Amino acid sequence: MATLTEIATLEEKYIELCKKHGILPNTAVLSAFFEAEVKKSRNQRCIMNLYVDRVKYDDYQPLLELCNEINTSEVQGIDLFVRSSCPLEDHYALPLIRSVNQKLRVVHLHDSFGKNFWRDVFFQGLSCKVLNVRSMHFHKLNIVGEFTQLHTLILDKNRIVGFGEDCFSCMPKLTYLSMCDTLVSDLWTSAAALLKLPSLKELRFQIWISCSDSSPLISQSSPSSSTRDDKNTFIESDSPIEADIWDVVEQMDPSLPVDETLHSMDFSYKIPEQDDLDSRISVSSELNGEVLTREKVRRGKMPYQPKDVSPVESFTTQFGNVGLKYISSKASPICSEKHYRMYMINSLPKLQVLDNLAIRKSDRDRAFETYSANFEDLPYKRKKESVVRVLEKRETRSSKGISQNSYKRSLCAAKMGSSASPLLHSLPFLSSRIHQEDDNSRLSPRQFEYHPLDPSLMVFGTLDGEVVVLNHESGKIVRYIPSHGSQSTILGLCWLKMYPSMVIAGSANGSLKLYDIQKASSTVTTSSHATSSGSVTFDEFDQLTSVHANSTDQLFLASGYSRDVALYDIGRGTRLQVFANMHQEHINVVKFSNHSPFLFATSSFDKDVKLWDLRQEPSRPCYTASSTKGNVMVCFSPDDRYLLASAVDNEVRQLLTVDGRLHLNFEIVPRVSSMNYTRSYYMNGNDYIISGSCDENVIRVCCAQTGRRLRDVTLEGNGSDFSMMFVQSLRGDPFRDFNMSVLAAYTRSSSVSEIVKVNLLASRDSTEEQSHGLRSYPSNSMGG
Repeated sequence: MATLTEIATLEEKYIELCKKHGILPNTAVLSAFFEAEVKKSRNQRCIMNLYVDRVKYDDYQPLLELCNEINTSEVQGIDLFVRSSCPLEDHYALPLIRSVNQKLRVVHLHDSFGKNFWRDVFFQGLSCKVLNVRSMHFHKLNIVGEFTQLHTLILDKNRIVGFGEDCFSCMPKLTYLSMCDTLVSDLWTSAAALLKLPSLKELRFQIWISCSDSSPLISQSSPSSSTRDDKNTFIESDSPIEADIWDVVEQMDPSLPVDETLHSMDFSYKIPEQDDLDSRISVSSELNGEVLTREKVRRGKMPYQPKDVSPVESFTTQFGNVGLKYISSKASPICSEKHYRMYMINSLPKLQVLDNLAIRKSDRDRAFETYSANFEDLPYKRKKESVVRVLEKRETRSSKGISQNSYKRSLCAAKMGSSASPLLHSLPFLSSRIHQEDDNSRLSPRQFEYHPLDPSLMVFGTLDGEVVVLNHESGKIVRYIPSHGSQSTILGLCWLKMYPSMVIAGSANGSLKLYDIQKASSTVTTSSHATSSGSVTFDEFDQLTSVHANSTDQLFLASGYSRDVALYDIGRGTRLQVFANMHQEHINVVKFSNHSPFLFATSSFDKDVKLWDLRQEPSRPCYTASSTKGNVMVCFSPDDRYLLASAVDNEVRQLLTVDGRLHLNFEIVPRVSSMNYTRSYYMNGNDYIISGSCDENVIRVCCAQTGRRLRDVTLEGNGSDFSMMFVQSLRGDPFRDFNMSVLAAYTRSSSVSEIVKVNLLASRDSTEEQSHGLRSYPSNSMGG
């Protein structure tokens, strides 16, 4: 224990240092000495509170020298606070914090520092036991430094989207972690990061607040949001987090070690229970003042509803004769994922409390059942196995009767199991200025298609009406066809399979052309002569959104913002017929089947998907299948057994092609947005589907046979301005298993869209900043 004499000696030393540097002592520092003496007189632990945000440049040097003295004294701990904008720059504040690193106990940091400060903290580490970080502007968290003493980590109200591969790898004692009110949404990468915490017992992404079902709800005032400034002063705070950490410090029991104190005050309290429920009920640190109120509610003595709660979910449970309704507050987006709680409980076997609700044995049993029914741990129902082991089996043929395709699937599963974070790679051509006449112009993709025969090629059309053939393996442009006329956006593209150098391009203004890419320019140019040879012009289809050729390359169809579909003869270059009024609203996408040259499907915002046969009267479809919302697109499975229909706001269903009966409803959670246009395609042949929506930055991968979710892939934006991303379109790679490309865009209007390649079998480099998707355009329903 430090004595009063020692505290007084340190105070005198500080005053002498101030005189030496010709400045007045900082009142906040003097107050810290006074509070330490008071605590000593009350037989409390000798903890000093250091408010870095009250330190000015003139105070810096004497305080730094004082901290070196404190670090070698018998002061038992330093609680360090930066609760508002700090006048000290990074290169001043960081040495000050490091100077008391050995004594650090609680560190509360508001994001008033630059990226260099946070990189140093996260890569070098701190020796504190509690770290509370508020409003940090890092979309991807990668804490890899030595935090060997860290017991409690509070990351509430930060704009964290995801985690680096090595995040949390050096926190052996971390027991309590809170990430409420963040932007974290991915179950898979989150669980993989959290598995690196061997001591994690309590986790929260939201706060469940209880209120009685036994009588009408009555609003109650929430605990004071004031934060203690000094002995006689209070500062009003707009953030409960600032009050939280102060409450934790102020209420610490001097007789308890810091670990037990933080356990009991910051995250949880105990209530004796009469049933077999786990008696340990956890609460948010920002709701410490509600402990007594909740106990009264639990016992049925009063109804209760906290103030300013924005519930996203609720449920009711029974405690004796009192029904308690729990309302979710401060939830991160991950909490909205279907089966979120069951997924996390099953994935984190050592976790004891999730979102301040205890995990019971019955919860674990139910979590296992729910996980097994709704998720795939690895593709093709494979068990986790190393890549080396799979290759050894293949070479030695130790498993008789196993086909090469089976080995291939096992190898895919082994590769996917070795990494939770897939490799995302933006095609590089977009980062260069390619128009010699206009240095400010860049290609802005709006639609793309893989080549049907060449694994290295894809074609994309731009917002300015250009058609570009790209080697997506090297990122080099192979052929370029400049825009013509009014530079209308390319919305429809279709390769011919029998004539693989030919591609049909349809524009929003109705223009339809067939290009021979072998006769197109091999260099980027704005010359109109580049399109004068090797192209065929068809009759226009006004307000076009979709084109598709049949399996024999004899015919193609066009649809758009009308209720009609036009049929064209490719060989003759003529329009054969217009099928009128095929739907009640405009037809967004039309698709021929992959094997029959006569069958085609249409999807419309009238909520119907229809199958048609050119050999029958076009006024009557073979059948009609309805969705609950407007259909954005439809496509056939590679073997034509199924139709995959995607309606607004994540309504994705698989139909039997033969009669339109529902085969699978993928039950993706909607965002409750009428503008959330969803698009889905097949991947790995008929095995999996990929789905993305224009209001979300997530691609969902589901088994096409069972509907179980294999993985979610989160697109990460540029961390400089936190513009969110959305999925404009996507395609599975027809030549590479578990590979796809995504047309992605930022909500920032000054950036261009990007094509992002995704490889689920490879791991992204944890030290590389991934930057995907650029320019925001109106989120519309055009094309697939």
